[in-house]
This record gives sequence, structure tokens and C-alpha cells, in this order.
Amino acid sequence: MAHAAQVGLQDATSPIMEELIIFHDHTLMIIFLICFLVLYALFLTLTTKLTNTNISDAQEMETVWTILPAIILVLIALPSLRILYMTDEVNDPSFTIKSIGHQWYWTYEYTDYGGLIFNSYMLPPLFLEPGDLRLLDVDNRVVLPVEAPIRMMITSQDVLHSWAVPTLGLKTDAIPGRLNQTTFTATRPGVYYGQCSEICGANHSFMPIVLELIPLKIFEMGPVFTL
Repeated sequence: MAHAAQVGLQDATSPIMEELIIFHDHTLMIIFLICFLVLYALFLTLTTKLTNTNISDAQEMETVWTILPAIILVLIALPSLRILYMTDEVNDPSFTIKSIGHQWYWTYEYTDYGGLIFNSYMLPPLFLEPGDLRLLDVDNRVVLPVEAPIRMMITSQDVLHSWAVPTLGLKTDAIPGRLNQTTFTATRPGVYYGQCSEICGANHSFMPIVLELIPLKIFEMGPVFTL
């Protein structure tokens, strides 16, 4: 999860998030180079006397600064489209979990386990145990296995919400009357936090999401579903 004074993105816990971090670094380097070139040109403009009378007629330079931005856009667009299509792929998921947004809590349904349904509310400060995170911990966590493709079906019962877990690279809108889906495969166990990232009302910031990812053998034992 995020920590104080963090500059970069959260550590990746899924292959999609790893691709997003690589793309972020790739694009950031291109932006740095463009900014450096523009600042250098401005510096030269402000410090150099323009004594060249032919500077207004430079066909070669105009050709270069027309083609070069097009090449840069292609270098950004191709990996961006690749990741976009990767996030939309649904390849034979092992589990399907349905998430329903309410004002202001989440309801989860394990459709593959006898229709197990439970609500997930933010823990009030008076109920926090030592080590719990204020405004982020919930009374019922979503328990899922690692190294298994999981499909999340996301919708809403009242207003627009957004189911987001940054470390997994997930952010999907929950829209009333519409069922959106996203998939992910966690690569390591742990507890991961997210929040509703849509301005859905007065208590928008009090809709935390907590995923507890455990090994598949422990997940199949069953007691993890005791709420």
C-alpha cells in the first residue's frame, strides 16, 4: 500500500500492474527528454543574438520537427494499446466474484461458492485493533487465492461508484443497471487496500476495499469464509 512521502507508484502485485509501471517509466522518460529539449531551446533563444537572416527559411528543420513528434506519439501509442487490450482479456477465470456498490459500502457475492453474500463496511475508529489502518480497514475482507485468474463483476445499486485497488492495477466503474467486468491474477499473498475512486456522495471517501490474498491450498480449505 501507499506510505508517507511516497513518490513512485505502489509495488505491483499483478502482471497488469507491472506492465503499467513499465509503461509509466517509458512515457516519463520521453516527457523528460521533450521538456529538456524545449527548455534548452528557450535558453538558447533568450541568450543568443538572432543574427542569422536565413532562420525563417529552414525546410529541413520544419520537416524534422513535424516527423519527430509523430514518431514519439507512435512510441507511446503502441504500448498503450497493448496494455489496454490486455486489461480487457478474460481468459477462462478460475473464480468469479460479484461486487455491488452502495452508499456507502460494498456487497460481495461468491457466485462459485453457493452464493455466499456479505457486506463490507469501513471499521469505525472505536473498533480498530492495533495495527489496523484508519479509514482503510473493513469488517469483512474479500478473501481470494493467489496465482489464479479471478474475474470481478462490478455494478452499483444506487449511484456511480468505482472499484479500485492500485497495487493490482484495477479501476472499474460500478454503474447502476450495467455489469462491468475486470480480471486480475495476484502474484503474491498479502493484504491490499483500495477505495471507491468515484465522487459518489458525502461519504465517498469512506468506502474502502480490502483484499486478503492467500495461497490456493488454504483458500480451498473453507474456514476462510467464516465471517
